[in-house]
Amino acid sequence: MFTKILIANRGEIACRVIATARKMGIQTVAVYSEADKDARHVLLADEAVHIGAAPSRESYLLADKIIAACKQTGAQAVHPGYGFLSENEAFAKRCEDEGIAFIGPRAHSIAAMGDKIASKKLANEAKVNTIPGYNDAISGPEQAVEIAKGIGYPVMIKASAGGGGKGLRVAFNDKEAFEGFSSCQNEARNSFGDDRIFIEKFVQEPRHIEIQVLGDSHGNVIYLNERECSIQRRHQKVIEEAPSPFISDATRKAMGEQAVQLAKAVKYQSAGTVEFVVGKDQDFYFLEMNTRLQVEHPVTECITGLDLVELMIRVAAGEKLPLTQAEVKRNGWAIECRINAEDPFRNFLPSTGRLVRFAPPAQTMFQSNTADLFGVRVDTGVQDGGEIPMYYDSMIAKLIVHGKDRTDAIAKMREALNGFVIRGISSNIPFQAALLAHPRFVSGDFNTGFIAEQYSKGFSAEDVPHEDPQFLLALAAFVRRKSRERATRISGQLPGYAVNAGKDYVVVTLGADGQNSYTPVHVDEFVGETGSARVKIGAASYEIRSNSRINDIAINGTINGQPFTAQVERGTLKNPLALRLQHNGTRIDALVISPRMAELHALMPFKAAPDMSRYVLSPMPGLLVDVAVVPGQKVQAGERVAVIEAMKMENVLFAAADGMVGKVLAAKGESLTVDQPIVEFV
Repeated sequence: MFTKILIANRGEIACRVIATARKMGIQTVAVYSEADKDARHVLLADEAVHIGAAPSRESYLLADKIIAACKQTGAQAVHPGYGFLSENEAFAKRCEDEGIAFIGPRAHSIAAMGDKIASKKLANEAKVNTIPGYNDAISGPEQAVEIAKGIGYPVMIKASAGGGGKGLRVAFNDKEAFEGFSSCQNEARNSFGDDRIFIEKFVQEPRHIEIQVLGDSHGNVIYLNERECSIQRRHQKVIEEAPSPFISDATRKAMGEQAVQLAKAVKYQSAGTVEFVVGKDQDFYFLEMNTRLQVEHPVTECITGLDLVELMIRVAAGEKLPLTQAEVKRNGWAIECRINAEDPFRNFLPSTGRLVRFAPPAQTMFQSNTADLFGVRVDTGVQDGGEIPMYYDSMIAKLIVHGKDRTDAIAKMREALNGFVIRGISSNIPFQAALLAHPRFVSGDFNTGFIAEQYSKGFSAEDVPHEDPQFLLALAAFVRRKSRERATRISGQLPGYAVNAGKDYVVVTLGADGQNSYTPVHVDEFVGETGSARVKIGAASYEIRSNSRINDIAINGTINGQPFTAQVERGTLKNPLALRLQHNGTRIDALVISPRMAELHALMPFKAAPDMSRYVLSPMPGLLVDVAVVPGQKVQAGERVAVIEAMKMENVLFAAADGMVGKVLAAKGESLTVDQPIVEFV
């Protein structure tokens, strides 16, 4: 067994590998870029080596620097994590040549699976289902119809050089195949200068389901069940679960056995994932193989009780797999939510900056620990007060829950999201909460088009309806009553002017445009010692109990006997007296005041936000990589104005209307904050 390994990665996956190495008594070496010098993985490792500037092409992607760090520290093996160099055949080969163990598959396996055409050919030879299709040049629409008939409708007609939806048609009959071929060919010729067309089977209501495989250097390969990864946004996974709520035991077995056949065909050693697209009739076809550890590996660890990182390390050290296929367990249900630094209410634009507060929910499951299951686990590479840099991926944490069944897992995840406190940057937690409450998600009736169909116009606060909106009002009144009670006990109050906690309040829900709503609330039976009160709103009555302190953001307690977790903060940017409450993805800003104050508040004029329509504003924090206009230039609506880059994502800003550029207010290369003006029109 190795005594020291180097982790050629950053963030949560580097921290994940360190946890298992520590359990196994193996020393760890972290590598870090300039932006990550104070990162969590650097603090957790036994040693750390600086390998370059912030951009990954100048640090984490430099194989030479990583090999040199191994030699400098005496690390006998490298764990590449995922992303960066994890599926780089040349890097794996270089490690092999330098006598450094690569904790992953051999270079020939990475090469065989890295090429989409070669891997499909290999899959065919290994008797793995591949999407039926015709990949040679097609002479004309008549031949296209014959091919389509042979494959069986519906078919997808695609331009070989296609992209961005151009040169793509779905045909359900001969007429559509004939016309679709001609249209695709014309589009492809005009858009790409390449009119080669191929045809393949169109999978209806496709699901993305993947099989986790594990192989050793002694020829043993097993599969560790499947993961359901169909909840995707722009081809990026958002929620993953294991097992899948869709496939049958027979389909699971057939997919697993085919995945093992493919892994054996490439002499696969290590953890890997074979991805399949599965149709509505459980017909399944090979997509690709990921020759590395997956982001969503924790859900498999929960249901199997195995530490995948430990197994990877043991296989890389030449050990045999410690279990057979018959010994693989499938216990309970696990769900993972990817917590990303992005603003779902601003079209998921990246959000960078300092984590003013980062307090995940209480954990009862931990990385590398396979004894304590059926709880909550948080995998992260950040910490309270840390910086979210603009150079890397937007994922800042993975929230994993393990329940006895799917209903239990969904309930656990909703409660864990309620208690996940992130401040200083925006996160996609409200979006995750909305997905988990969606009837189609709850019933398991979804496919890869789910998010695009259900949120076709983007995501807004209205997409998160609360099952009991009055609960948030009752909680606001309870929290306010608690703080008023404390105020009554302050010493030295003048006789006749002492604070009276009172029982009657009005909760003013603050609307963004000054459209406030006023709800009378009555709070009685308040008992400070037990942290309880009865809150009445109209005919509804809520008995709330909570011993959370007044300055706690995450509040735990019971409401009418049912446990809850919610977030309450004092003061917002616009109103320091307001309370901000969050629960199940819904957020409100509210004032809790006396009835007389509410009467006066209703008379206050609304101060509208300044008109910023003359400006092009930065929609996110990021680097201004280009300004395409100069003062005095006439610009038409839709014309390119500037380009901002953050978290591997480029965002092009366009003019909203015709106009003339008055001033350019930010320079190329400048780091921008959200809503910072870039260009002013006259």
